[in-house]
Amino acid sequence: MLYCFSDFVLDTGRRELRRGGDRIPLEPQVFDLLEFLIRTRERVVSRDELLDTIWHGRTVSDATLSSRVNAARSAIGDSGEAQRLIRTLPRKGIRFVGEVREAEDPDRSLPPAPPSVKPEQPSIAVLPFTNMSGDGEQDFFADGMAEDIITALSRCSGLFVVARNSSFIYKGRPVDIREVGRELGVDYVLEGSVRRGGNRLRITGQLIDAASGRHLWADRFDGDLSDVFDLQDRITESVVAAIEPTVQFAEMARQKSGRPARLEAYDLLLRAYRFEHEFTADSTASALACLDQAIAIDPSYAPAVAMAAYCHALRHFQGWISPDHSYLAEGLALAWRAVELAPNDAQVLWMAAFAIWNMSEDKRDAAPELFARSLSVNPNSVMALTLGGWIEIMRGNQGSGRTMIERARRLSPRDPRGWLTSGAMAIAALADGNYPDAVQWAERALTQNRRFAVALRVLIVALVKLGQNGKAATVAVELLDVEPELTIAGFFKRIPFPRETMAASYAEALRAAGVPE
Repeated sequence: MLYCFSDFVLDTGRRELRRGGDRIPLEPQVFDLLEFLIRTRERVVSRDELLDTIWHGRTVSDATLSSRVNAARSAIGDSGEAQRLIRTLPRKGIRFVGEVREAEDPDRSLPPAPPSVKPEQPSIAVLPFTNMSGDGEQDFFADGMAEDIITALSRCSGLFVVARNSSFIYKGRPVDIREVGRELGVDYVLEGSVRRGGNRLRITGQLIDAASGRHLWADRFDGDLSDVFDLQDRITESVVAAIEPTVQFAEMARQKSGRPARLEAYDLLLRAYRFEHEFTADSTASALACLDQAIAIDPSYAPAVAMAAYCHALRHFQGWISPDHSYLAEGLALAWRAVELAPNDAQVLWMAAFAIWNMSEDKRDAAPELFARSLSVNPNSVMALTLGGWIEIMRGNQGSGRTMIERARRLSPRDPRGWLTSGAMAIAALADGNYPDAVQWAERALTQNRRFAVALRVLIVALVKLGQNGKAATVAVELLDVEPELTIAGFFKRIPFPRETMAASYAEALRAAGVPE
């Protein structure tokens, strides 16, 4: 029999007490005492009953009995006055009051269960975090940490998150991640630990591919106990922001490796993600071709509809478009259709918002509201914060726009799309008239993605403002290589500039750098 409590496992078959993967040595009488208290946990056990069961009726002193009880408490981190697990009731006896889960099979910590059917979208289970501090009081914080991450991940569109009641069955058990994946029917598992030293906390987390056992992401977070809730919020935000893109890119890699997809439309969406990530004119066209096929298979597949609208918007601001602008009506129709299909899907909403802002003339003002709705569903979406902040700056709301972008940077400092966030920061610096910072942020974006036309254009403007027209002309040659059909007139017809002063700055700089009229 296995008795699982807190983060311990008492294995009566092997006569072992384990915590995580570590065996905790116990004297035979202490093990028997702990096992008896757990087995009879529904009632108070008297002193005489303990003597009869553990010492078989032999006479022992109160000091001996107390020492064995204290040794059991010490082994499970229940020493001191708290008596969180083993409680003494004066003049009545002793009772084990901790929550216990039992399992019959000693080779697995739970009875065998048929494998779960995997959901259609990427799926994840968050295991209860291990308390590594030796302080039982930290169990509550560790459990709360995992629960908050489950709640926050549940707001991420495109993720299926296993409920707490399912993932917490593994609390206190040594687990095989691949077995967890099979039992819960998930693709990914997040596990972590909490360690306390004095007034400091260290919390670690790692994301694991449940099929292969391969680690995809890991990080640690340190903080002060003086403000536990602030620390908890900070860790949850950082973990969620890191996991959402990590899962998506892992799914792309999985599809690329040739594993069969669960649904054909979903497979095509993943192919589109991979093509869009390459960020070239040809790859974006390939992404749209995949999305067209996915939508033909399932016209109500909102993620594919929204992604198609977003890809049209990418081509639009990059200049990878046909001269007749026939794509505008199609892209906008897709955006509004996506909102209609999934009005509460955070990713669908920010993709549609970005498409509407870039390609609509008469309904552009709807975009900020859609970004706000996206963030109300998932306040940790780095893309919604970045693109929404970018749009706010273009509308003249520099303060709120910069705040959104800076929050995105804090949430995901190593985001795979960091070039997009850096480009948005460059726009913010340009709007503030801080041209040296604009150069710095634009160059940072271009270090990651040299084809990012937005950053190239910002760099040209900032360099001209700093009197470095020669360097600006060199960047303009590079921009024209990315956007071969670029002209100043065509640019302003295509890109929304609600602020006349910013539009004038761009026109002057592009002209000075040699961009054709």
